[in-house]
Amino acid sequence: MNSIVVLQARTNSSRLPGKVLLPIKEIPLVVLAAKRAANKGRSVIVVTSSDPSDDGLAALLSSYSLSCFRGSLENTLDRFVSALSAYDDESIIIRLTADNVFPDGELLDENENYFVGKQLHYLCCNGEHSGLPYGMSVEITRLVHLREAAKKTNSKYDIEHVTPYIVRKFGATYFQQYKHLKKGHFRCTIDCFDDYISIQKVFSDVLDPVNESSFDLLKRLEKAPFQPITSSSVSKLVFGTAQLGEQYGIANKTGQPDQIQSQELLKAAIINGVAYLDTARAYGSSEDVIGQSLINGWRGRTKIITKLSPMVDCPFNASTSSVHAFVDASVFKSCSALRVQKIDVLMLHRNTHLSAWNDAVLQRLLKLQSYGVIGELGTSVQNPEELLMALSYSEIHYIQLPCNLLDWRWDSIIPKVVAAKASRKLIVHVRSALLQGLLPSKVDDHWHRANVENPIHVKNWLKNQVNSCQRSNVTDLCISYVNSLPWVDGIVVGMENMAQLKENINHFTKKKLSNVEVQAIQNTRPKLNNTTLNPAFWIKENT
Repeated sequence: MNSIVVLQARTNSSRLPGKVLLPIKEIPLVVLAAKRAANKGRSVIVVTSSDPSDDGLAALLSSYSLSCFRGSLENTLDRFVSALSAYDDESIIIRLTADNVFPDGELLDENENYFVGKQLHYLCCNGEHSGLPYGMSVEITRLVHLREAAKKTNSKYDIEHVTPYIVRKFGATYFQQYKHLKKGHFRCTIDCFDDYISIQKVFSDVLDPVNESSFDLLKRLEKAPFQPITSSSVSKLVFGTAQLGEQYGIANKTGQPDQIQSQELLKAAIINGVAYLDTARAYGSSEDVIGQSLINGWRGRTKIITKLSPMVDCPFNASTSSVHAFVDASVFKSCSALRVQKIDVLMLHRNTHLSAWNDAVLQRLLKLQSYGVIGELGTSVQNPEELLMALSYSEIHYIQLPCNLLDWRWDSIIPKVVAAKASRKLIVHVRSALLQGLLPSKVDDHWHRANVENPIHVKNWLKNQVNSCQRSNVTDLCISYVNSLPWVDGIVVGMENMAQLKENINHFTKKKLSNVEVQAIQNTRPKLNNTTLNPAFWIKENT
């Protein structure tokens, strides 16, 4: 092949290169990645910066007789283009990164043959679209497109990540020859120490790490630590973390897990594709538990939704400046507890705060958003009236609402939700799919406390639906029902131990209910009162 492999050993000044010096089988990562890419005879150029902090890396590469180009610290794209100044515009350029050691010459051959055969301008092999793990990644383009990007874009994101300009211009075509393997939710990149432990395990008994096939490594990856236990990603499972900060739920049996247990739960959830963690200022120590658990490289692998303080201490006649102070205190306490400078999604814990204090809360949140402290805004609603109010605010991009297979209250308003989702960005997460643990409970006292006088009737109906829909149990039925609603983007499920997490992962990977089954549930479900559907009206224990 006539292509040139450019191996990126560093992005910019905020991404230090130390990890690429870590050894696998006594070979530094950057060297292993370069030699594996070159094991079919390709030319490999390692690009890094001219900053003195990269002097050691350059010396290391020289000791292994590897070509190294040093360029701009801040502009990775310019570094690429400058490294290739001797080549003509039509040269095929393969971009790899030094923290991804799985790609080998055979995989590069397959990608390049496809790129040339389809006469493409850009090709990517990575993740869910390709059926291969995140980190078994290859990008291919022609040098002329890199040169054009370097001339025409000043975006920090573009110049750090090299190819976004090209992707915008030509679109992202994915190499899908191995999509049938369905390994896109696995991970073989090295962004944190736990990743490193996983890849060390993969190579532990490999005799020839330079020439071992990428796909033999993939088989070993399945047995490595910090890899998913599920056959597919469970991205619609939103981890509700109230239980990590306090004892929560009417049927909670095991209580609040400790920090070590919580960290294991959170990491296992992220590994298996959970895209959001849901917490709040009011959830005891939940934010702090999350912040402590996701240090050392895990933070960027999921989004965190937290909620503003309920602001119960803010006087109803407080001045605008006082309201702003309450908002600031809540937001910055969340940032501190979560160990972040920016909150991904900030929700109002009380939807009434959208208009309370003459809109002072919302206006302050919008200002904090403009400062970059908040990513996107959302609100938690309790009833259809609050949902209608939330839908009228275009600034609100996330809505969380309680819904389960017995909750009839939302039926008439769902068409408005669907219309709003079609007209703007709107993400809808459902909580309380198990009605805070009541629906799977067989304990009559739980049902009586939830104001159900005749629980046997409801429990029998649930049992019949489990059989009719061929689900394993009531929990499976409840989650499958909500997961089958087309307007639902995520389902918040609370968990306090690993067994519950594994059970929920299993539920989310099952086939959804059919439209006929969903309709049958809605047509036959028992009519419960609002005093049951809203846990605020439940009878407190020991009262």
